[in-house]
Order: sequence, then C-alpha cells, then structure tokens
Amino acid sequence: MDLRRRLLGWLGLLLGGLLAMALSVQLWSLHDDIENEIAASSRLVELLLAADAGAPDLAERLADARLRHLHIGLDARPAPAADGGLPGWLGLTGESAPARQLRIGERTLSIAANPHSEIEERLGDTVRLMIILLLYSGATLLAAWWATDRALRPVRELEAGLQRLAGGDDDPALPDFALREFRRVAGAIDRLAASLGEANAARKALAHQLISLQEDERRALARELHDEMGQTLTALNATAAHLERHAPRLTADALAECGADLRRDIRTIGEQLRALLKSLRPHGLNADSLPALLRELVDHWRTRATGIDFAIEMPAAFPGLDETAALTLYRVVQEALTNVVRHSRASRCSVRIVAVDGEIRAEIVDDGEGLKQAAPTRQGGLLGMAERLEMAGGHLAVATPEGGGLRLTAQLPGRQGGNVQQGEN
Repeated sequence: MDLRRRLLGWLGLLLGGLLAMALSVQLWSLHDDIENEIAASSRLVELLLAADAGAPDLAERLADARLRHLHIGLDARPAPAADGGLPGWLGLTGESAPARQLRIGERTLSIAANPHSEIEERLGDTVRLMIILLLYSGATLLAAWWATDRALRPVRELEAGLQRLAGGDDDPALPDFALREFRRVAGAIDRLAASLGEANAARKALAHQLISLQEDERRALARELHDEMGQTLTALNATAAHLERHAPRLTADALAECGADLRRDIRTIGEQLRALLKSLRPHGLNADSLPALLRELVDHWRTRATGIDFAIEMPAAFPGLDETAALTLYRVVQEALTNVVRHSRASRCSVRIVAVDGEIRAEIVDDGEGLKQAAPTRQGGLLGMAERLEMAGGHLAVATPEGGGLRLTAQLPGRQGGNVQQGEN
C-alpha cells in the first residue's frame, strides 16, 4: 500500500466516525424530544381536565406542570420567565406573546407562549454536541500524532541508513518497508550504496596502481642509472685514472685521445640524462610542441619489435590547448599505446586526433582482443586515464568497434573552437 491510500483511509475512518457520532447525538436528541413532547402533552391534558373538574389543588398542579412552550396561570396573567444566565448572555431571551384567557368550568386560565423551554433544550443539545466535538478533536489529535509518528518511523530508518553510509559502511542495512514510496527511496539508497562501494573500490585500486607505478618507475630509473649511466661513469673514471697515473709520460696524441674519450662519455651521459628526463616528463610540452612529441611517441613504438602497425592522424597544431591539457593528452595517448602493446595482442593500432567545436578529441583504436566481458568496470590503466581526464575537465569513453578490438575516445576542452586541418603520418 502506498502512503496516499493509507492517509486517505485513516482520514476516511476519522470522518466516518465524526458523522456516526453526530448522527447518534441527533437521533438520541430527537428521541428525547419526542418523549418530552408526549409527556408535556399528557400533563397539559390532565391540567385541563382537572380545571374542568374544579380540582382544589389546581394551583399546585399548575406550578409543577413542567409544560413545554406554554405558561399557564390561574385567574391571572402568567409571570414572565426571568432573564439572565447563559441565554441572556447569548441574547436568546425570546419574547412572550400576550396572554389569552380561557374559561374552563368555574376557573379562568391565563395561557401564554413560553420560548425559554425551547431555548434551554437547544442550548442543551448544543452543549452536548460541543462536548462530543471536543472529545472527537482530542481523539483526532492523538490519532494524527500516532499516524505522524508511524509515518516518520521509516524516515528515521532511512536517515540512520544514510548516516551508516556517511560513516563508511558499505551496507545501509535498511529494512523492508511496507509503503511503496519508502521502498523506492530505500532502493535508491541501496543503489547509491552500491555505486559508492564501486567508487571506493576503484579509488583503492587506483591508489594501489599509483603506488605500484611509482615503485616501477623508481626501479626502472634505478636500473637505467645503474646499467647505462653507471657504465659510462665507470668508463669516465677509468679514463681519468689513466690520465692521473700516466700524464707525465703520455704523448700529445695520447692526451688528445683521452680527451676525446672523455667528451664521448660525457656526451653519452648527457644523452642518457635527457632520455631519462624525457621519460619522466617531456621537456617544453605545450600546444605547439605536442604534435611533434606525439609523432615521436608513435615512432618510438614503431621502432620496437612489437608486431603492431602503428598509424597517427592529427592536426598540425592544437590552438588554445594549455600546458595541463597538453600533458594530459600526451599521457593518455602514452598509456593507451602502452596498454595496446602489453595486453591487446593487436596487429594494427591507429591514433586519430581532431580539434572541433572547442574541444580536442583523441581516438585510439586497435583490432585486438578488447575488454573482457567479466570486467565491465574500469580498472588499471583505464581508471587512471579516466581520472586524469576528469581532473582536466574532460572524459573518457570506451567502446568496441565493429569487427572487435577496442576504441578509446578522450575528450578535452579547449579555449578555441573550430575545425582544424588534419595531417596524416
């Protein structure tokens, strides 16, 4: 049952109870009025018969007659009813009609209309109805308080579930609600909890990946320094030691040869240092140098025996691309090509970059195995690329092209729009 039907049901029960109580009061009042009318009519008949028979206690009977709507006096005008009290305060005094004389036998009766009995009856009915309304209002307030407390109880459960999520719990632990609306809200909270759980798992995986990449980078840097620069420095040290020991006996040609060896080794160290710095961060990366650096990146993989045919298509320049966006685009293409070489088992890979309508769009397409169906969520390099693009204001789309493989589409905002002429290499 939904909340609207339940509220309408309770409201209908309350209104039905009010109508039943009001009808009961009216029926009881009508029954009482009928009995009083019959009793008063019987007493009036008895008084008239007693007056006709000349009863000696007629005066006492008239004083205790308790007639309705009439006042009968003996041989005189009937005394008017005293004003005051609640009827007088409410302005319900009424006006008595002129008395009429009626001679019955040897007695003369003075008969006049008396509105005060009717006023008292109506006031009594009104007081009874007001008491019932007050009681019913109190019962309604209690019922409303109870219904509100019962209706808000699921809200407190929902609030507790959200607080558990805010506290780091993966499960809000919500009960099965009877009302449809609260079941829908609980379902939305459960879906939110699942999304938060996936986001937290992705965040932990990304943190683990960043730490692993950092350690891999450090190991690679240490290996390069040891294997490449270490050997060159050893050669420099050997040449310098030879000069130190044999300088007085060396000829000019021998000294020139040692100097040439030193220059060669120093030049080799410079090249190795530039290569290491370039692997860490391309020097002078901006919109103007990005095309050349991307071609150099693709050429780097072309020269290696990967078994993959690489192609690149891109504009001659990227206007309006700042340094952060340029570095993001470079890193995304770099990571995508690395993933293609490591995981795709592809034979062809194409990189296509266009600048259109104020944004830069890069597509990396391969004909490899694509993503596994059992792993729909982004992990590893895909998660890192998506996070990097989001920090730069862009986004990553993953799709499977016709014929299989994988298509990665990275979009980045640019400061200028418009189509840019494409070049092909």
